[in-house]
Amino acid sequence: MREYLFMALISAVVTYLLVPLVRRFAIRIGAMPEVRERDVHTTPTPRLGGLAMYGGLVVGLLTASQLTHTGAALAESDADAVTALIVAGALITITGFLDDWWGMDPFIKLGGQVAAAGVLVFYNMRLLYIPLPKDWGGSTSLDYTLSMVITILVVVVTINAVNFVDGLDGLAVGIVCIAGMATWAYSIFLADEISGGRITTTAAIAAVLIGACLGFLPHNFHPAKIFMGDTGAMLIGLVLASSIVTVTPLDPAIIENTNRFGVLLPLLVPAAVLVLPLIDLITAVVRRTSQGLSPFAPDRGHLHHRLLDIGHSHRRSVLIMYAWAFLFSFGIVGMSAIGVPILLFPVVIVLALAVLVLMAAPRWRGRGGAHAASRDNQPDDDGPPTGPMPPILPDAEMRSQHPPADGPPSGRAAAEGNPVIPVFPTRS
Repeated sequence: MREYLFMALISAVVTYLLVPLVRRFAIRIGAMPEVRERDVHTTPTPRLGGLAMYGGLVVGLLTASQLTHTGAALAESDADAVTALIVAGALITITGFLDDWWGMDPFIKLGGQVAAAGVLVFYNMRLLYIPLPKDWGGSTSLDYTLSMVITILVVVVTINAVNFVDGLDGLAVGIVCIAGMATWAYSIFLADEISGGRITTTAAIAAVLIGACLGFLPHNFHPAKIFMGDTGAMLIGLVLASSIVTVTPLDPAIIENTNRFGVLLPLLVPAAVLVLPLIDLITAVVRRTSQGLSPFAPDRGHLHHRLLDIGHSHRRSVLIMYAWAFLFSFGIVGMSAIGVPILLFPVVIVLALAVLVLMAAPRWRGRGGAHAASRDNQPDDDGPPTGPMPPILPDAEMRSQHPPADGPPSGRAAAEGNPVIPVFPTRS
C-alpha cells in the first residue's frame, strides 16, 4: 500500500510542478484560442495541460517499475505495461497537442486514437475473454484478432467518452480520478480474493493515474489557470482504458464465487466507472445525428451545459457530477466487496436518479419565498463569470434603466475605484 501511495505522490508532484512551465509554453506558442460560442469560459485560457500530465505519468510509471513489490509484479506480467503506456501515451499526447495547437480533422484524430490503442495491443495489453455467467453460455475466450478488435474499440470509446465530458473546469480530470480510485479499489479487492496479495498491474496503473489527476486539478479547478485540452483528455482516457483492460484475471472461473454476480464484475465495474462519460457520449451522438449533424460536431447540449442552464453555478455543477460518478462507481465496487445480491444493483440506479432530481434544486429554491429570493440575489462566489457576458447598453438607455440618485456616491463604488459623476439639480 505504501508503494501505491509513493508512486501516486511522485506522479502528482511532477505534474503539479510541470504545469506552470507548460502554461508559459502554451502562451508562447499561441495555444490559447479565442473563446467560442459553445465555450463556458469567457477569457482565452492556455491549453496543453496534458503535457504536464504525461510527464507525471512517465515519471510515476518508471518509479513503479523500480519499486520492490510493484516492480516485481510488473515484470511478471505478460504485458509490458510500462513501455506500452509510455509509447502509446506519447502517441496520443502528440495527436492531442497538434489538435490543441493547430486543429485537426476528427477522422485523423480518430486514427491517432486507434494507433495508440494498437500500441497497447502490440505490447499484449488486451482483453483475453468476455466474462459471462454460466446461464448465458459461460465466459468466452477471444482469439488474437477478436481480442485486438475489442480492445481497440474499448480504448477508443473510453478516450472519446472522457474527451466529450471535458467541458467545465476540473470536470473530466476529477471524474477520471474518481474512476481511477474505483478501479484501484476493485483490483485490490480482486487480487486479495484470488491470491491474498494486493500488488497488481492494474492497481499500479490506477495509482499513477490518480496522482497525475490530483497534481493537475489544483491548476484546473474553477477558475482554471490552464486547460488540459485534447492532449490531456485523450491521455487520461487512454490510461483509464488500459487499467480497465488489465483488471480481468486470466481465468474467469476464479471469480465465479466472489459473490452472486462475481463473473459479471469485470463488465459491471468498467460500466460503472464510466457511466457519466458514456451517457454524455451516447446522448451527444444521438442528439447530433438526429439533427443531421456529424457525431463530432460540437454543441452546447452536454450534461454540464444543462446543469448550468438549470441555474447551478460552475463549481456546483462540477461537484454534482463528481457525486454522480462516485455513487455509481463505488456503489458497484462496494457491493462486490460486501457480496450482496445482484438485485441491489437497481438500488444504486435509484440513488443516482435521486442525485439527478437534486439537480433541479435551483428551480425549487426560486419558489421558496422571501428567504429563497434573498439567497438567490447573493452574488455567485465561484470566481470570475463563465457564462455569456451581459449586453453593453448605450449610455442613454443605461441612464433610463438606472436613474442616478441624489446624494454622495456609495461606498462600494468609491472602494472599487469606479468613476463617479456628480449630478446637480437644475433650477427651473
